[in-house]
Amino acid sequence: MRRPGVVGGVASAAVFALLLGGCTSGDDGPGKAGQATTTVTVPTGPPAAAAAALGPTGPSTAKACSGVAIAVGADPQQVIGEHPAGTTYCFAKGVHRIAEPIEPRDGDTFGGGPGVVLTGSRALTGWARDGDGDSAHWVVRDVLPATYPLKGQCEDNRTNPCQRGEQVFVDGKHLDRVMSLAELKPGTFFGDYAANAVYLADDPTGRAVELSRTTAAFTSSGERVTVTGLTIEHFASRPQGGALEAGRGWRITSNEVRWNHAVGVMLIEADGAQVSRNTVADNGQLGIGQYKSADARITANLVTRNNTDGFWIADWESGGIKSTRSSGEVSGNDIVANRGVGLWSDIAEYDRRISANRIRDNAADGIRYEISYAGVIEQNVVEGNGFGTGRGSGGSLWDGGGINVNTSADVQVRGNLVKDNRNGISIQSRTRGEGPRGRYVLSNVVVEGNTIVLSDAASSTGVVENKGSPTTSGAVTFRRNSYRLPGSTRFAYRGKSLTWPQWQQAGFDQDSVAG
Repeated sequence: MRRPGVVGGVASAAVFALLLGGCTSGDDGPGKAGQATTTVTVPTGPPAAAAAALGPTGPSTAKACSGVAIAVGADPQQVIGEHPAGTTYCFAKGVHRIAEPIEPRDGDTFGGGPGVVLTGSRALTGWARDGDGDSAHWVVRDVLPATYPLKGQCEDNRTNPCQRGEQVFVDGKHLDRVMSLAELKPGTFFGDYAANAVYLADDPTGRAVELSRTTAAFTSSGERVTVTGLTIEHFASRPQGGALEAGRGWRITSNEVRWNHAVGVMLIEADGAQVSRNTVADNGQLGIGQYKSADARITANLVTRNNTDGFWIADWESGGIKSTRSSGEVSGNDIVANRGVGLWSDIAEYDRRISANRIRDNAADGIRYEISYAGVIEQNVVEGNGFGTGRGSGGSLWDGGGINVNTSADVQVRGNLVKDNRNGISIQSRTRGEGPRGRYVLSNVVVEGNTIVLSDAASSTGVVENKGSPTTSGAVTFRRNSYRLPGSTRFAYRGKSLTWPQWQQAGFDQDSVAG
């Protein structure tokens, strides 16, 4: 059973102040992985992040804008062309319909404030009634774009409704896409791209009906660009593409990025970029993405309810935050109730620090660190994750849980509260091929100083492996952790379910406590 709140001490949780290098084990156990010189103790309470509050995010936290005005109805790109690079532009309060993605120049700043909205949608008018009786619906024609290449993996992998970028909103409410006219019902729309027609079951008379068409508000054309104080919504971003695409040295602060089809904020080769104090919510695929971006910082954002358009929950870039081939810090964020992984580092990540985040109620893993190198996952609160259902979801250590380290090397998992997730901490060894820093293997993973609470009758913590990648001796160390275990069999290693004494006999957690 999942309960709100945090865990304090654990029964019999005496404090052990021991040097990291002072633990040894037998041949079948974890060995001496991850030696260091700092002191770690068995925790007696939750990390500081459990009591921290994120505070306000979004345009209300932006500084007032002073610069060249962009009026409602003006073409932003034309205004930019009339001024030198490095200019500050202030969008006027109101709704700005962006017909083409804005291309900033080096050093430009784009500001706004509460009530400043950039939208990628167009109003749909000229509806005609089509059909009679219960089968009646409404249609508008010649509003869809030309066909374009499709990509993305959907929860429904038969008809793939998530691959199309265009969305329909009625009085601001997002409609679900159906893939045939026969499926049309209230609250849905059908886009017939062959006939260039959009169909509704709901009567649009007297209502504001909009179709998202423009793919992005900003492209990453310039460096050291600042975007602040804007609401960015209803962009038809394509899978893996962002409504706001940021480049090298960008500053994305105090915006609300919502109800866009794919990724809300996407960093692309954005070395040194910073993303902070934003509300990133209800986007169709993913809240924040990061690709080939070194030393980026994603801090103090609210990332919630993303994957509204049916991308594959268990295993395709859906949910809160995902980064690939990147490095830097993800800290102090609230990552809540996303339909996918809460925070996912995947493929050749390096020098990644994931710290002091509050990661709750996401459908898949709370944190997943996959086929990557040199990561630190510390002082996070990871609670209530992994209970989603659908294709690829499940209750084993291969599936949803609190923290998942998958076939990665030199990873520290320390000082986290991992509470009431589908599973606790899952360490996985798979056959995953070669990476830029050598073959992907499970190696030198240290799990220490965590508080792990397992309340579900089927939940567990431990190490799982496939036949082609058995866990090598010394690859994984568990030590100085504190467990709350209501049952007896809560651990897994080398294909077996283990009790707490058996887990310790296997060489793990010999200086940890359980109660």
